[in-house]
Amino acid sequence: MEHRINVFAKGQNALKPLFQIGAYLKNSPVEEQLLELIFFRVSQINNCAYCLDMHSKDARSHGETEQRLYGISAWRETPYFSARERAALAWAEAVTNCDVPDSIYEEVSPLFTEAEMIDLTLAVTTINTWNRFNLAFPNAVGTYKVGQFA
Repeated sequence: MEHRINVFAKGQNALKPLFQIGAYLKNSPVEEQLLELIFFRVSQINNCAYCLDMHSKDARSHGETEQRLYGISAWRETPYFSARERAALAWAEAVTNCDVPDSIYEEVSPLFTEAEMIDLTLAVTTINTWNRFNLAFPNAVGTYKVGQFA
């Protein structure tokens, strides 16, 4: 592969708003463990190996189990996820696929406040952006350390 831009070294000014969104989401009422599940699932959909490595490590650091991470691509068929987690995963997939039908909204809205739904959407759109940066400008997969970008 030809040399690509090291986006973390060269794009600090451009990426600053994304880091600020990440800091905002750390204070969100949406649980950090749930946000990590969302980040992991969206990264699966987008085939972003670097983000999968990162968010599997971060999720485990927040108490996530291997079993749930292994089963997240088939979350609808597993008993491992709560109703709130299932709703968030459905929302994340719908927003990522740019198709949010009323049925998904109706599933999510009783389980999340309006502010939480906005934060969920911000989390999904942000990880989609990070996925695209990491696909365009790949990082060395497997090198991420928990808290590296905190």
